[in-house]
Amino acid sequence: MSDIWAIILAAGESKRMKVPKMLLPFHGKTIIETVIENVRDSKTDKTVVVLGSDKEKILKVTGQLPVIHCYNEYYRQGMLSSVICGFRSLPEKFGAALVILGDQPGIGPVVIDEVIDAYRKSGKGIIMPVYKNKHGHPLLVDRKYREEIEKLDPDEGLRSLFRKFPDDVFEVETKNPATLKDIDTQEDYINELKQID
Repeated sequence: MSDIWAIILAAGESKRMKVPKMLLPFHGKTIIETVIENVRDSKTDKTVVVLGSDKEKILKVTGQLPVIHCYNEYYRQGMLSSVICGFRSLPEKFGAALVILGDQPGIGPVVIDEVIDAYRKSGKGIIMPVYKNKHGHPLLVDRKYREEIEKLDPDEGLRSLFRKFPDDVFEVETKNPATLKDIDTQEDYINELKQID
């Protein structure tokens, strides 16, 4: 069975938070450490962390962990540039890549495994979780779309892949609202801390 890689997007500038949100404390760890741990406890095989803004600070935390890193020098161009950086850093042969946001510590191994299981059972190449009829993360994309991702419109991002190949999309119903939540503001952060308690 081909490897499933996780691509953790941790390159953003945290403009609204005004401090590097990946490094904020989160129940004894940082947010990025929590996300990496959730991925490692899932059925993913290997992990790449995409760095950009605050690269050196984040590397001090993640550099000793069993992940590889890639640096997205174009991180200011938006999330798709980080997705592309992540895919370019993967080996030639892999099965699929699970794209997860570095500021979603509430997405645990159960949700990640639901997406991976759906990929293996459905035969579809694009898997996305759905919570109360809303699409969330993490998104799983088969290797066959690797070159297609390079051609996507940066303004529309990875989601435009789903509109382009609707017949190859499989939606996974999940009970976890964390699939819709990322941490952009202080209020988001406080609310996310409360969810785990």
